[in-house]
Order: sequence, then structure tokens, then C-alpha cells
Amino acid sequence: MNPASLRWKIAALVTLAATVVAAMVGLLVHRATWQRALDLGQARAEVALEESLAAGTAEDVVPVAELPDALADRLRPGRRVVWYGLDHRDEPWMWAVQPYGDGEVRSVQIAMGSEVLGLQALDRNMAKAGLLALAGVVPLSVLAAELPNRRLRRVARTARRIAGGDLAARTDARGRDEIARIAAAVDSMAASLQHRLLAEQRFTADVAHDLRTPLMGLVAVVELLDEGEVTDLVRDRVRVLRTLVEDLLEVSRLDAGAEVAERVRVPLAGLAAESASRVGVEARVLADGDPVAETDPRRLDRILANLVLNAHRHGAAPVEIAVGDHVIEVRDRGPGFPPELLADGPRRFRTGAAERGRGHGLGLTIALGQARVIGAELTLANAPDGGAVAVLRLPAG
Repeated sequence: MNPASLRWKIAALVTLAATVVAAMVGLLVHRATWQRALDLGQARAEVALEESLAAGTAEDVVPVAELPDALADRLRPGRRVVWYGLDHRDEPWMWAVQPYGDGEVRSVQIAMGSEVLGLQALDRNMAKAGLLALAGVVPLSVLAAELPNRRLRRVARTARRIAGGDLAARTDARGRDEIARIAAAVDSMAASLQHRLLAEQRFTADVAHDLRTPLMGLVAVVELLDEGEVTDLVRDRVRVLRTLVEDLLEVSRLDAGAEVAERVRVPLAGLAAESASRVGVEARVLADGDPVAETDPRRLDRILANLVLNAHRHGAAPVEIAVGDHVIEVRDRGPGFPPELLADGPRRFRTGAAERGRGHGLGLTIALGQARVIGAELTLANAPDGGAVAVLRLPAG
């Protein structure tokens, strides 16, 4: 029942058009009927005047002063006048007047009251008929507008599903009208996006798998190097590269939907403290009692570790982990998430470092993917008093 709906706009437009048509037809019928009544009254008045002139009836001779002022003003010597108007009692008449003598005229009158009453009755009947027609047109126009409106809603629902990540959604629209063309364009867009995303996922998986074998050999070779500053630097860079490849492999598995959660009962506060300690980040854990949830501890650990690392690298101390009933909140005191990230979500292969451009890299992407696997909801926001806030809501069941 949304008044801004296209259905009601179409119904209103049809109703307005029907009203205008009914009004114009009524006006034309009114004018034609009244003109015909005037023509008949004029003809009758002229015939009556001819008969009066032929009979020489004295009673039809009246002083000019007894005529209505508007009729008297029209009189000219030797010129016959036929005029419609109201008498002194406001009754409608048709006059036929012929100048007769000095200050006198021969005048006959034809009553037009029945014609006026008939015209008024015609107007009332046309108004009733118009209202009855509108009473039928409005519901029919609403029903007629419902079909294209329903098709448009289906296209909108499909577009929202595509925007939400379901690139397999299609409108399956039929027809050759404008709505069908819009639906076909949405389907084509979804197919193109799906093809590009699959190509990107395949590329990510291929790169990660192709890099893993030589990387394992590089890790083994590095361990054989003599100890020293250069060796430590090489080992650190190899460790970073290994972490990147493992993240790429994890992203490819998440994209392929190959991950399955294994649920057990997990003490949330203890796992949050272990996750922060494992990645070497000093974080304060604030727990409301001893909350426990049934979830996958390995994946939950992965999510919290990435959130804590992100807060440590791109935010500012202190980093806090607030644990409640099926809710875990990670917060820092830094500048907060960039507006682009809050609007579009995290993008892979981008970090918050100035030399790498804006946005975030694989950490938040993996956290969001693992959250979907365990059925949790991860939301990113900025606190009113400053700092980034990541809230993970675990399923209650």
C-alpha cells in the first residue's frame, strides 16, 4: 500500500485521464444539448412572431419599457431581435421582438423552463454515469498496473540478491517490453560479474597453488643458511611470503565454498585471550561472566586473530576485546575504518598502508569469509568517540 508505488501512480494517472475525458465529453454533450434547445426555442419564437404579425393581435404589442433592459438595448429600428434571457422573476424565456411603432414593439415569448430543467437533469445523469465509470476504472487500473509492478519488484529483488553476493540469481523475465529489457540487462550484468569473479577466484587459487611448491623449497633452503643479519632478513621476508600464500589459499577455499564448520562448545573469553596472545598483540579482554558458545574454535580463532591484528596495525592502543553472550567486540582507539571500507566492505589485495593505497587486505576478507562459514555476522563500524569497532555475532542455536 505504498503511495509512492508505481502501481498507484499508474492508477492515479488512469483515473485522472478518465476524469478529464468524462468531463470533456460531458461538457461537449452539455453544450450541444443546450445549443439545440436554444435553436429550437429561437425557431419557435420566430414562428410565433410571424403568426402574431399575420393575425395582428393587439395583445402582443407592448411598450419597450416592459422588456428586459438587455433586450431593449438590442433593439434597432426595423430590425427583428430574437433573444434568450430571464424575466423579472428570473424565469428563462426566448423573446422574438419586432419594432412596431414609436416606443412600442410586437413581442412574443416562448417558455424555456422545461429545456433548462431537462439540461440540469442531463448534467446530473452524466455526473452519476461518470462516477460509476470511475468506480469501475480505478480498480481495473490498479489490477492492470499490478502485473508490470510485480515484474519490476521481481527485478528489484534479483538486483538486491546480486548486490548481496548471489551472482547466480536471475530474473528469468519474458517478453519484449521495456521491463523485459531491463530484466535482461540485469541478468546479463549478473552473468558478467559472475564470470569475472570466477575468473578472479581461479586466478587466486592457481597463483597460490603454483607459489606453494617453490615457496616450500625456499623455506627449506633458508633454514640451511648461516646465521646472520642477512639470513634473519631473508627468513623474515620468506615468512611474510609464506603467510601471504597461505592466506591466498584460504581465500580460494572460502570462495569455492569448500570450508565446513566443526562445532563444539567453546569458552569465548579464554579463546579471545589466546587468539590475541598467539599473534603477539597486547589486548585487554573484558568478559561479561563466562560466556560459552557452540562454534568452530579454529575458525573463530582465525577471525579474532585477524581482527586483533587489523586493530593493532591500523588503529591505536589500547585494543580491547569485549566478550558477551554470543557477541564479541574488537575495538581500538585509532582513526577508525575508512569511509570507503564502511560503504563497500573490505577488498582483497589492498591494505591501509599509504604505499599500497586505501582499503584493507586479506585479513578482513578472510574474517568475513570465516564468519559466513560458522554462521556468524561480522559488522564493521566506527565508534562515536573514535576508533574502529568490529562486532562478531555468533548464532545462538
